[in-house]
Amino acid sequence: MAKQTIGAGAPPPALGRLARGCRRQLGLALAALGLLAATPAAALAEGAVQRAARTGELVLTGFADVPPLVFADGQGKSVGYGLLVADRIAAELSTAVGRPVKVRFAPVADPASLVTSLTAGKAALACGLPFSWELDTHVDFSLPIGLSGLRLLAPVGRFDGTPAALASRRIGVVRQSLGETDLRGMQPRAIPVPFNNLQEAVAALKAGTVEGVMGDTFVLAGLVRQQALTGLALTPDFPFEAYAVSCVMAQNDSAFRDLVNLTIARLLQGYLDGQPDTVAAVNRWLGPGSAVGLPENVIRASFEAVLLGVESIRPIPAGQPTSSSAVLGSPLTAQR
Repeated sequence: MAKQTIGAGAPPPALGRLARGCRRQLGLALAALGLLAATPAAALAEGAVQRAARTGELVLTGFADVPPLVFADGQGKSVGYGLLVADRIAAELSTAVGRPVKVRFAPVADPASLVTSLTAGKAALACGLPFSWELDTHVDFSLPIGLSGLRLLAPVGRFDGTPAALASRRIGVVRQSLGETDLRGMQPRAIPVPFNNLQEAVAALKAGTVEGVMGDTFVLAGLVRQQALTGLALTPDFPFEAYAVSCVMAQNDSAFRDLVNLTIARLLQGYLDGQPDTVAAVNRWLGPGSAVGLPENVIRASFEAVLLGVESIRPIPAGQPTSSSAVLGSPLTAQR
């Protein structure tokens, strides 16, 4: 099968048909970890919107170095597509609660800590997670913010993109991840080598202790560009597994979930409508010239697929209520 070489200046392959994806999703194996408790009732006493009105903050949680979603720039500031989405949500919150709301990023080290932060009210949001039925029992998912897929990173020519080529080969995976699960299922004769994260797996690939790394296309491409690696390829052209990535939040906080969904729909629709600031902001992380390097027509196709099931979001005439005020209503803003 065809493959795309990833070097210092070459973009990763297009994922034009990812709208077919969302079959078997990321298994975080949270139940197996045995680290999740029931959602504390006190955490739900104050919703994320009320918390933002009180503190002026929207706390975003997640993993600290997963480009293009969240990573540190040259000045040590957290940036990325996940931060872009969070900033847009914070802007909607500012309108809803009548005061400025800023994003604060609070990183975590493992999936269980991420869920605990949300359910305990320490954080309001995490962005860039594939859907999982197990995870869905602990948090609520938003509309997708994009589409991605599971692929193999390896030196050019080492693999042909077929599961058969993985037999008896040492493949780096993140432990208890979709990559590990799918590798064991598609090629039982492969030798999975588990790591705590994709950064460690890619380091092992560079050191020659594994022959390839199975993981998320966007994150692998981001790490390749971030580390200026050359001579590597992602295979196959169409992922082994395709899926949507979304934001997650505490369960049963409908006011915040509605605001998040409207914000995401507005962001995606703005890109489709050609709004210059939105197109530039999304392209910075996903588009031509970014670490992911997707052509604009591919981004448009994925955003169109996400918005098929919802009403289009259009510019609001002057003097009309915004989406956030229409959803939340005046009683909520009176609580600030």
